[in-house]
Amino acid sequence: MTTAMHLSSQLAVNVLDARSLLSAFGVLGVGVVLFAETGLLIGFFLPGDSLLFTAGLLCTGTAGSGLKLSLAPLLVAAAVGALAGSQCGYLLGRRAGGALLARSRSARLHEGARRAEELLERYGYAKAIVLARFVPVVRTVLNPMAGALRVPVRTFTVWQVTGGLGWSLGLTLAGYALGSSVPNVDRYLLPMVAVIVGLSLIPVASEVYRSRRDAKAKEARG
Repeated sequence: MTTAMHLSSQLAVNVLDARSLLSAFGVLGVGVVLFAETGLLIGFFLPGDSLLFTAGLLCTGTAGSGLKLSLAPLLVAAAVGALAGSQCGYLLGRRAGGALLARSRSARLHEGARRAEELLERYGYAKAIVLARFVPVVRTVLNPMAGALRVPVRTFTVWQVTGGLGWSLGLTLAGYALGSSVPNVDRYLLPMVAVIVGLSLIPVASEVYRSRRDAKAKEARG
């Protein structure tokens, strides 16, 4: 009876809510969600940013939810899920090309693909692969796009590992640091998640600003 109730609670999980996912699947769920979000086009809607931040927060035991995660296994699961997912997405892109994306009817997914291609063309492989990690949806579609566009395997792997570790470990440790230093942090969880996600977009915004500034400078000299 107890097993049946537990299974029922897992089946009722809200995949768009970080707390619901963590309550149902714990640390293992973090790895699986990040793999799906970064490696499978169907995972573009998953809450990677808020999941990482909330999971880090729950490692402190101060959230008042009764759920406490272990930091070391969480960091491992987050890194493995993010890196393995990205590499899987790249390999799928190399084999299937744009066929997988073409089958999707999601306007949001196609918009993400357009932005991913723009990143690759504007900033080059290294910057684009790293920056894409911090942009929802784009981090899902850039990996198969990179594979379809035949970005060299070594180049893709080096920079997806760099960006993947910065994103997955950075957001997790940010949640842990705030949870350890702010009393009753649970009351401010939603605003803090919004702030963290906003901060994660700063590198992208900075690159966009720099690119436009350089373009204007070239026009002025011309």
